[in-house]
Amino acid sequence: MTLSLITSMSLFALAASLSPGPVNLVSLSGSARYGTKTGLRFITGATLGFVALFLVIGFSLHYLISHLAWITQVLQWLGIMFLLYLSYQLFIDDGRLDADSHKNAPTFMTGAVMQWLNPKAWLASLSGIAAYIPSAKAFEVVTFAGLYLPICWLSLGVWVWIGIVLGQYFQSPEKMRLMNKTLAVLLAASCLLLVV
Repeated sequence: MTLSLITSMSLFALAASLSPGPVNLVSLSGSARYGTKTGLRFITGATLGFVALFLVIGFSLHYLISHLAWITQVLQWLGIMFLLYLSYQLFIDDGRLDADSHKNAPTFMTGAVMQWLNPKAWLASLSGIAAYIPSAKAFEVVTFAGLYLPICWLSLGVWVWIGIVLGQYFQSPEKMRLMNKTLAVLLAASCLLLVV
């Protein structure tokens, strides 16, 4: 692998990880509401979930998907339904910041599972592999996944930081409800963009 290829893969990983999407919005809202620990726990799960998905696609599903194209459609619709469910939950949230509200905080497992149901994660994996390592040799897949690991975590960390900053402003239930409803609409809109 050349340095220019590694640089290109890194820039692709940065653009895919940093651009707004469902996981980024949950990172922002979760950290704004529940704090840094919850945000970091969620993005660690999301990062490891994405890297696992990337490796599975790189090692096996890339071949399957090229022969069974309907799998991507099924996964996309399952992912959209899950994201719309999360959007609905965020939209109806009452905005209270009491101790009992932490039961709905995004967890490590939420982040990991969310990536497997996130159409953006599937598209980023498939398009990244197809564009940069179409032969998908083991060393290339592991190298690309190794680049994605810190880039994805740090990119999601930016969204956690933004959430922390916004969370300081949205301390009342009314303001938290406004932020949640806004993020819920954006999350639902991101699903529409995946369909068109």
